[in-house]
Amino acid sequence: MEKKVITVTSPLLPSLEEFMPYLQDIWGRKWLTNNGHYHQELEKALCEYLKVPYISLFTNGTLPLMCALQALRITGEVITTPYSFVATTHSLWWNGIKPVFVDIDPETCNLDPDKIEAAITPKTTAIMPVHVYGKPCDTERIQEIADKYGLKVIYDAAHAFGVEVNGKSILEAGDMSTLSFHATKVYNTVEGGALVCHDEQTKKRIDYLKNFGFAGETTVIAPGINGKMDEVRSAYGLLNLKQVDEAIEARRQVAIKYREALRDVKGIRVVEDMPGVRHNYSYFPIFIDAEAYGMTRDELYFKMKENGVLGRRYFYPLISEFSTYRGLESARPENLPVATKIADCVICLPMYYNLTKEDIERVINCIQK
Repeated sequence: MEKKVITVTSPLLPSLEEFMPYLQDIWGRKWLTNNGHYHQELEKALCEYLKVPYISLFTNGTLPLMCALQALRITGEVITTPYSFVATTHSLWWNGIKPVFVDIDPETCNLDPDKIEAAITPKTTAIMPVHVYGKPCDTERIQEIADKYGLKVIYDAAHAFGVEVNGKSILEAGDMSTLSFHATKVYNTVEGGALVCHDEQTKKRIDYLKNFGFAGETTVIAPGINGKMDEVRSAYGLLNLKQVDEAIEARRQVAIKYREALRDVKGIRVVEDMPGVRHNYSYFPIFIDAEAYGMTRDELYFKMKENGVLGRRYFYPLISEFSTYRGLESARPENLPVATKIADCVICLPMYYNLTKEDIERVINCIQK
């Protein structure tokens, strides 16, 4: 019998049985989008769960990044990381902003605060860090630099749903934070996203921006975009919110098993929990030292694949290596030695709430052997 394929991720799904009454209610209301009942309910529920004052729902995780830049009127240059999903940098490009790549910290894979100041020019208006794998950036250091130079800070928190530091939401850091609710994330609305801000006036502006700039039936106050989340996905999101804590705990147990089994394997580095942080275990990256391990990252990746275990080289290649950005001075590999090295040795292992004991053992055996 052919072995089942262990995928790198699997979506958290609400029960169809529970979902049906919501759908019937939506069909009865005949209000499918544009700030409907379930959209409003989900915004309220997420504010409470995430411990944030204001949240605006979006139809995906890229549009909040684009709207955050618009809402804060960012121009010129923005300092960001090459080690992320392309949406981070694409949002800058779509706004006519030049990304300036800065190297990353080898331990956390987040933007290295020690490298930021050297990249600031008179054209710099903001910093856009990413909480990579849901591990919090050094938000205090980044804020100190931003305050010193009068810069805005927008966090791409796509991986950081529910992450807290000493009981406080990581989404409170900076001027704004954005989330992704894509199917691959810890918490999903199939496709979706959100923008977190700190005051009512900004929330209002964001809500105008995501609805073509309409501030009333006949008044358009800005060249907005269509970024609204519909009622079906809002209802789905409400149901998923009920089970996300259970899913995070199940992921934590997977992480514990991986760590225990792989921590002492020569040439493999695993990521440990950070003190005082409530992690969400969105990813489980391992880093391969080819010389010590006896196999390169790619050799291990393809060996796993042959055994029906799908890892992901995430993030590889670096954003700075894609044709759109390759010509930038800051994109040169010699300016990004740590990010270049990390991108060449990382594999994210299968990580989701319903991985079985047998699945986990198969993944571990693949790597231990």
